[in-house]
Amino acid sequence: DLGSISTTVPKSMANSLWDTRAISYSGCAAQTFVFVFMLGGEYSLLTVMAYDRYVAICKPLHYGTVMGSRACVKMAAAAWASGFLCSVLHTGNTFSIALCQGNVLDQFFCEIPQLLKLSCSDSYLSEVGLLAVTACLGFGCFVFIVLSYVQIFTVVLRMPSEQGRHKAFSMCLPHLAVVSLFISTDIFAYLKPPSISSPALNLVVAVLYSVV
Repeated sequence: DLGSISTTVPKSMANSLWDTRAISYSGCAAQTFVFVFMLGGEYSLLTVMAYDRYVAICKPLHYGTVMGSRACVKMAAAAWASGFLCSVLHTGNTFSIALCQGNVLDQFFCEIPQLLKLSCSDSYLSEVGLLAVTACLGFGCFVFIVLSYVQIFTVVLRMPSEQGRHKAFSMCLPHLAVVSLFISTDIFAYLKPPSISSPALNLVVAVLYSVV
């Protein structure tokens, strides 16, 4: 979270203070790379956290074995590696596209969909395909999180102890709230119909998923 905010907000604040909207081409590429890396890593970690809560609540006696320090290191490494790979592919693909529709972005940071609007006619299709593949993988993670919580709540609601239920809910609800805000604003940002799209709405939604 700190990484993704630090990638976009300071530059936006500096531009506001200096009354400019400029960013260099290399700066835009670096911002895109780090931002996608942080968001990809965060989403992967949120998926791992759902599994952690599933094991803690549904298989508490096996928690020490399943979620040992070595397993945690491997899962964290896999999460960051997936974010890095995603970032390399998207940044390399986006900035290999010829931008011939001007150089003005309707956003406060370098966002890939806004960059694609500046591309030539058919040159952006490879990046659109890559975005579709990423969306499918993201949907798979979303399904995994949902199934984990279905099983978690099934077990929690069967607990005879009210204190046990309260403890389980207090452990899960903050994570669930972050996942819900993260995923719902992402989905709305990129899948909303063009009829309700506007620069002001795009800005508000981007602030929700990238800052809030």
